[in-house]
Amino acid sequence: MVDHSNYDRAAREWDANHIIHPWHDFAAPDPDARSFVTHGEGVYIHTDDGRRLLDGPGGMWCVQIGYDRPEMADAMADQARRLPYFSPFNASNAVSSELAGKLAEISPGDLNNVCFTTGGSTAVDAALRFVQFRNNVLGRPEKKRFISRQFAYHGSTYLSASVSGKERDGSMMDVDQSVRILPDVCPSRRPAEQSEAAFLEEKIADLRNAVIEIGPDTVAAFIAEPILASGGVIIPPAGYHAACKAICEEFDVVYISDEVVTGFGRLGHWFASQEVYGITPDIITSAKGLTSGYAPLGACLISDRLLEGLGEAGQAFKNGFTYSGHPVSSAAALKNIEIFERDDILAHVREVTPLFQRRLQALQDHPLVCDARGAGLVGCLELSADGARTPETLARDYQLGALVDQFCQKRGLMVRPIINLAVMSPPLVITQSEIGQMFDILAAALDDAKAVLARPPQSG
Repeated sequence: MVDHSNYDRAAREWDANHIIHPWHDFAAPDPDARSFVTHGEGVYIHTDDGRRLLDGPGGMWCVQIGYDRPEMADAMADQARRLPYFSPFNASNAVSSELAGKLAEISPGDLNNVCFTTGGSTAVDAALRFVQFRNNVLGRPEKKRFISRQFAYHGSTYLSASVSGKERDGSMMDVDQSVRILPDVCPSRRPAEQSEAAFLEEKIADLRNAVIEIGPDTVAAFIAEPILASGGVIIPPAGYHAACKAICEEFDVVYISDEVVTGFGRLGHWFASQEVYGITPDIITSAKGLTSGYAPLGACLISDRLLEGLGEAGQAFKNGFTYSGHPVSSAAALKNIEIFERDDILAHVREVTPLFQRRLQALQDHPLVCDARGAGLVGCLELSADGARTPETLARDYQLGALVDQFCQKRGLMVRPIINLAVMSPPLVITQSEIGQMFDILAAALDDAKAVLARPPQSG
C-alpha cells in the first residue's frame, strides 16, 4: 500500500525546492508556505489538509463556470483523442476556426480577426507587436511608443511587462523605458479638495498632454484595462475610457483594451468595453475566462480597419506560437461558451451583482477598510491598520492583506491578498447564498485581524 502521507510530504519538498512559482521569493524554501489544492467542485476548492474553501479569487480571475464540469473534461478528452495537436504554422483545423468565428460574433464592432496565443501575456505581446508591424508596413517606423497607466498590469513577457505600471520601479526586472506610464487613475486616492469631475479632467489631460509631448507621429498605442484589476481593482471615473478613445482617434493612436480579466462575463457581458464603457476598441486582448481556466489559451482580437492596406505590402506578420489555436484548448473554449449561453451565465452575473456590490460596500465602514471598490463580480478592500492611508501605518499595512486572507482561510474562504488589498473575483456561477457566506466570513476575518492589531506588542 502506498503511504500517501509520505508522498504528499515529498511533493511539498519538491515544490519548495524545485518549482519557481510566479512572483517567486528566493528566500529559504518553506514546504508549508503554499496551500496544496487537491480538487474543486462548484465555487469551492479542497486542500490536502482537508479544508473546503470558497474560491474568492476564482483561481486567478478565470474559473468562470466553476470547478468539476464533466462536460468540459469530455470535450477536451474527445478532442485530444481525435486531434491533440496541429502545427499552426502550416495547417489549420475546424475547431480553432470555429472558435475564431464565434469570437468575431460575440466581440464588439469590427473586431473580426483573431490571433490565438497561449495566454493573457502573449495576447498583449501579440497586440503590441502587431501595432509595431503595422506601422512598419505603412512606412511609419518611428511610430512605436506606447502609453499605459500606473498600477496597470498587462503581463510577464518583456513587452507586456514594459507597459505594466504595477510595481514597475521596484520589480528588479528590466523594462522598455520608452514606454510612458501615466499617473494613478483611482478616484478614491485623489486629493480631498478635488472633485471627481476635476479628477476626470486631469486624467484625460494626462493622456492628451503625453501624446502631444511625446509626439503624435511617434505614439503607436494606448493600452488600458477597463478595470485595473491586479493593480487593485481600480475603476476609473465615469467617462474616462470614452474620452481616452476620442483622444486616440484624434491623434491616430491605436486603443488597446486589455480584457484578460473583464472579458467573458466578469461584468455581465462577453466584453466590457462596449457594453459597459461605451467604446469599441481597435484591439481587445483576452484569455482567462475564455476557457474558464480549464486550458491555457489567449486571443488578440483585431479590427478590420487596422488590417486595411497590409495585404498590398507583401509582408508576413512573423508572430506566433507552437500552441497558437491549440485544438484541445479551442475545444475547451467552445464548450465554455456553449455553457455560458445555455445556462445564461451573463444574465446570472447581472442578477447577483447588486447583492455582491452591496455586501462589498457595507464593509466600507469597518475600521480596517479605507476603500471598498468593485464592479460586476469583482471587488477589492483596501486595508489600513488605522482605517486611513497614513505613512505611520504603511509598514504594518504591508502584510495586512495576507493577515486577512489567513483568517478567511481558517473560516472557509480564500481571498487574493495583494500587499494591503483583499481582492475577490469568484466563479460567475456563485449563488446569492454563497455570496452571503463569502462576505460573512470576510467581515469576521476583518474583526479577527483588527483584534490582533489591537494587542499590545510583546516585550522582549
